[in-house]
Amino acid sequence: MNTKPKKQFRLFDAVLMSVVVIMTVESVAPAAAIGPSQFFWWIFLLIFFFLPYGLVSSELGTAYTGEGGIYDWVKEAFGDRWGGRLAFLYWINYPLWMASLAVLFTNIADQTFSIHMNVWVTMFIQLLFVWFVTLVGNQPVSESKGLTNISAIFKIIIILSLAGLGIYVALTRGVANNYSGTNLLPKANLSSLSNLSIIIFNFLGFEVVATMADHMDDPEKQIPKATIYGGIMIAIFYLLAAFGIGVAIPTSKLSASSGLLDSFILLIGHMDGFVIMVGIMFMFILITEMISWALGVNYVADYAAKNHDLPAIFAKEDKKGMPIGAGIVNGIIASILCIAAPFIPNQDIFWAFFSLNVVALILSYALMFPAFWKLRQTEPNHERPFKVPGGKIMINLFTWVPEVLIVVSVLLTILPTGKNDFDAKMPVLIGTIATLIIGEITVRVAQRGKNSNPKERNVNYENLKKQS
Repeated sequence: MNTKPKKQFRLFDAVLMSVVVIMTVESVAPAAAIGPSQFFWWIFLLIFFFLPYGLVSSELGTAYTGEGGIYDWVKEAFGDRWGGRLAFLYWINYPLWMASLAVLFTNIADQTFSIHMNVWVTMFIQLLFVWFVTLVGNQPVSESKGLTNISAIFKIIIILSLAGLGIYVALTRGVANNYSGTNLLPKANLSSLSNLSIIIFNFLGFEVVATMADHMDDPEKQIPKATIYGGIMIAIFYLLAAFGIGVAIPTSKLSASSGLLDSFILLIGHMDGFVIMVGIMFMFILITEMISWALGVNYVADYAAKNHDLPAIFAKEDKKGMPIGAGIVNGIIASILCIAAPFIPNQDIFWAFFSLNVVALILSYALMFPAFWKLRQTEPNHERPFKVPGGKIMINLFTWVPEVLIVVSVLLTILPTGKNDFDAKMPVLIGTIATLIIGEITVRVAQRGKNSNPKERNVNYENLKKQS
């Protein structure tokens, strides 16, 4: 008689986890800035980016189950140097993201309560945001689970409310944008395509579902299903919210930072108690979103530092084994950015920081697809509980089509395509170049003196994975 207990992480749980962790409310307005053609792009990227991404990450996540995740995959395929570069890009996006949300937090607070804070009060509140997130984010996940569950409920309330109000206003008063005919098709306008990276950003993170394989009854079937169902649900939620924003605000007047709250005010007709409640929920979501992502990013940095691919400070842990070194560095970098923000002229600071965070994260995933292709060539007999279906042609398509989309979306985000967006994109371009240079120096310094014997280094790396 089989007495083995039934595993508790069901398909439904995996789908819900992916929706809760990956769906980011603050990126609804930037995605909506694409205009009516965003509906085409969501469907296009769902098929040509998300589907291969979900299946590739499912294969890698179940075949290479080390604690380093995407860092392990790239390192296994291309060696230490590329593993270090991946770890840096994957990590640096977090403090950039935290700084952008700290700026957005004060913008929403100002708009919600009409308090009009001066620059010093704004900076003080942003620093409080950064260090509260840093300190709470360094605690075990179980201690903040209640906060993230409440945040998930708030996200659903905001998105469904925005969609419901949008449908009601569309039926009673009309819409601010034209959603008929060819307006839903892509335009020959490179500037409007700059936000495609936001849609790709909104799909990233599904590889975390693969880490639950040991808790599933049938991971070979449940993981790809959870990834695909979760991706479709997230796309639907974003499209509902984007429709609500599109009904309220003409695309040309949409603000990436205040667009969501502006939409509620315009749909209802004035600032009232419900809009204030939405603003409070939004602010709460920004805090918990950073907390829920903290340990995942910090553990990758900690893991890479233990293998001397990032500086030793990232490997510092407290008595509970929490990666406090990476967390403290996150707080310091985000604080520096918040202090510098008021002195950056003529910029939407949220959008500048958020764009740089999006570029850094997407570039880290640009290494994942070639790693998948390389591991299929060099380790064909490696055990793969789930395997991407198809022969060589399908494997090449699943590798290089999303890779091209990543490269094109990043270039459109950082390179000015005309006079109108030159001032907005130059800080992101300069920031991207600076980030890549700093990352290269950081990795090379961290790896200095590292064992130069490849065989012995590989033995040490395998021992580290076993210990983890």
